[in-house]
Amino acid sequence: MSELFDAVDALVASRSALPPPAERKRLRQGHGLTLDEVAAALRVRRATVSGWEAGRTEPRPPERDAYARMLKQLSELYPADGPVPAEDTAVPEEPAVGAGPGPSAVEPTQDTVASRAPAAPPAAAPLAVEPARARAVPAGPAAEPGSTTPHPPAPARVSAGAPRPPAGVGPMSRRPPAGPARTAAPAVGADPRFENGPLAVVDAVEGQVLAYCVGGLVLDVPAKSLPALVEWALREARLGQPKLSGSGKDADPLLVLTEAALERYGLPVALTEQERLAGRIPEGHKVIKQLTRANWQLTKRGFGPWGRVYRPAQGSERSCVQVCIPSWDALDTRHWADAAQLAPADLARLMGLYASRVMTPRGSTAVTGLELMTALHPPTRASRPDAAGKRYSEHNPGSLGRDPVDCAPCEAPDGHPLLAGLPRFHQRTPAEVLMEEAYDWARPLTDTECLHSHLVGIDVNMAFAAGANGLTVGLGAPEHVRQPVFDAKLPGSWLVDLSHVDLSRVQVAKDTWAQLDASLLPSPFTPGGERPTGPAWYATPTVAYAVELGYDVHPVEAYVRRDNGRYLDAWYQRLRDAYLATMADLGVHADLPPQEFLAAMDGYRHRDPQLATLVSAIKATVKGGIGKLRERPRGEGWKPGQPWRALARPTWRPDIRAAVISRTRINMHRKIVKHAAFTGQYPVAVLSDCAVYACDGPSPLDFLPYRDGKPLPGGFKLGINPGLVKHEGTQSVLWGEGVREQFDAPGLNLARYIKDGTVTHTDNGE
Repeated sequence: MSELFDAVDALVASRSALPPPAERKRLRQGHGLTLDEVAAALRVRRATVSGWEAGRTEPRPPERDAYARMLKQLSELYPADGPVPAEDTAVPEEPAVGAGPGPSAVEPTQDTVASRAPAAPPAAAPLAVEPARARAVPAGPAAEPGSTTPHPPAPARVSAGAPRPPAGVGPMSRRPPAGPARTAAPAVGADPRFENGPLAVVDAVEGQVLAYCVGGLVLDVPAKSLPALVEWALREARLGQPKLSGSGKDADPLLVLTEAALERYGLPVALTEQERLAGRIPEGHKVIKQLTRANWQLTKRGFGPWGRVYRPAQGSERSCVQVCIPSWDALDTRHWADAAQLAPADLARLMGLYASRVMTPRGSTAVTGLELMTALHPPTRASRPDAAGKRYSEHNPGSLGRDPVDCAPCEAPDGHPLLAGLPRFHQRTPAEVLMEEAYDWARPLTDTECLHSHLVGIDVNMAFAAGANGLTVGLGAPEHVRQPVFDAKLPGSWLVDLSHVDLSRVQVAKDTWAQLDASLLPSPFTPGGERPTGPAWYATPTVAYAVELGYDVHPVEAYVRRDNGRYLDAWYQRLRDAYLATMADLGVHADLPPQEFLAAMDGYRHRDPQLATLVSAIKATVKGGIGKLRERPRGEGWKPGQPWRALARPTWRPDIRAAVISRTRINMHRKIVKHAAFTGQYPVAVLSDCAVYACDGPSPLDFLPYRDGKPLPGGFKLGINPGLVKHEGTQSVLWGEGVREQFDAPGLNLARYIKDGTVTHTDNGE
C-alpha cells in the first residue's frame, strides 16, 4: 500500500495549488526575498522563478510542491488585504519574455498599471514631436504565447508620469488594488537611454498609431510621416540596446512596420515581383523623397525588407534607425515560421527576446549572425591618451580589423578576381581548391542491417556552433610556405596527400588501435565520404585529425596565418546561452538523464510556438553567420573575375568558414569511429549533423551504449548542450529500402528524410 500512497502523493504534488502569478511576486517581495534566493532554495535558475511570477511558465514536480509550500507559508504571513510591498530594488528583475536589455516599463500583472517618464527631447531637434506616452497591455489573449488573436481595442491612455486611471476607465484598463498608485521603477544598472527596449512593432488601429514594445509596453506614436517616425524613434522613444563589447557601438533602434502601419505611412503592403527581385522599392517612391527632403539617407541597398535610415554620424553620436517590414518577406518563414502573421504584441515579444538573447536583428538571421561577430569583436578601439590627452582609433587586438584581406588562391570560390587568369571553363581539382563542406554520404544497408526493424536518426545540437567553440582561426592575411612542417596549432590551408590514411586501422586512444570495416565508414577527408586519391587542400582541423588517427602527414605547401586567435569564442558563447535559455523555457534543461531528456524533447515545440520559433531563429543565426563568411555574388550584374560587394567586408573570410566546417565534420567522424570501435555499429547515412543507424528499436537508447546512465566516452551523448545529440526521427528499415527502390536511387541519403519519412525529391547520392 505504501507504493500506492506514494503514487497518490506524487499525483497531488503534480497539481499543487498555486496563487496567481502576481500574487506569487507579492508574497516573495513581502518577505524580502530576491529571485536569486528563491531560485537557490528550489535549485532552479533565476529566470525560471521569474517566468513563474510572470505567468509565462508553470513549475513542474518536484519543484512545484516545494514552491507551493513556500507560497502557502508566505500567504499566512502576508494576507492579500495587507499592505502592498515595495518593488525589488536590490537585485534587478529578470527581463520578461520578449524583454530587451532595458527594464520592463509595464509588467502585465493583475495589480499594476505602470508608466514611464519620457526622455527629454534634444535642444535642437529637427522635428517637433510629442513625448512618448506609455500604455499598459493587460494579460489577455493578444499577450499570450503563440497567440494570433486580432488586435484588441485601443487601450486607455496613460500619459507618462501620470497616476493610474480610476477603475473601469476604458476597455483596456484594470481595477487597481487598494492603495496609492505606483509606477514601475527601472531595473538597477539599466541604461535609461534604452528603457523601452531594443525595438517596437508599429501598428495603426482606428486612426491611432501605436508602438508595441517589449514587456507589454505600448506607446502612442505622434508621427504623421515616415521621416517623423524615424525622428521619434531616435529622439523620444528611448529604443535601442547597449553595446555588447566595451569598444563596440550601441544597437540602433529597430522599427517593425505592420501592414496597417505601411498603409498609414504611404508604403506598399507588398512588393511587386520586380521590386521583390530588386530587393527594394524604387528610388523615386514618394516616401523615399520624403526621407531625402528631411536629410535622411539610405544605404546602397535602398529601402527594402530590411532598411537602414541614417544621417552621417556627428562625432560619436549615431543617427540611425533600422526598419523591418515582415509583409515584404523580411522574416524568412524557414527560420521565423509564421512570425509575420503574429499580432503586434506577440511579434514584439518574439523579436524582443531574440534581441535580448542574441542581438537586435540587422537583417536576415545570416546577416545578424555575421554582425554579431563584429559586435563582439569590434575592429577598432580607442587608444590610450597621448601627451595632449587625445585618443585615437586603433586596431582592436583579437578582431579582424577594419580592412579586408585577400584570401589564398585555393580558398577563393570560382569567379573570384584571384582566379581571373584561369581558362573560362576550367574545372578546378582538389589539388587546386579547398573543399571543406559538410557531410552528404550514404551507403546500402548490409544483410545484417536489413534484419533490424528500425532506422533511427540522431542530430547534433548546434553542430556548427560547437565546431566554432575554442577554434583558433586566422585573423590576418595568409603567408605562403613551401614544404612546411605541419603544425596543428597553426590555422591555414594545407596541400597534402591523405590517401594513405587507412580507416580499417585507426588509433582511438594513445597507444590503442582499433580494427574497423572501412567500407562501412565515410572518409573524414571529403564531404561525399569517398577516400581521397591524391594531394588536396585541407583546413588545419582535417589534417590534424589524420595525425590523431595515427598517420604521418607531409604537406607540399600551405597558406598559414600566424596572426590568429579564438575569434569565435564569444560568438559561440552568446548563441549557446541564447539557445540553452530558450530550450530551458520550453522545459528542456541541461544535464537531464537520457530518458528524461528524450521525454522533455517530445513535443517541446507545441508548449510555446513563439519560443520554438525563437529556437529556429537562433540555430539559423549560427548556420547563416558561418555561411556569410563566404558570401557569393547575387543579382549585382556581376561577371566572373570581377569583385562583388561582399569582398569589401573584413568579415569575408572563406578560410574561417572552412575551418569551422572542417572541425564540425571531424567532430562527427570522431564520434562515429568511437561508436564503431566500441559497438561494431556503423551509420548507414550521414547528412551534415545527422547520422542514421539501423537497430531493433525506435529510440536512440536502442543503439547508444549507455551504462549506468553514462555514455561512451568520446561518443554520442544525449543532451541539449551544443555538440550533444537529440533524436531526429525514426522510420522502419522497410521504409528505407522501399523509398530507395521506389526512386531507383540506391545512394538516396536517408538522413535527409528520416525526420518525418516524407521524400520530396529524389537524390541519387552522386
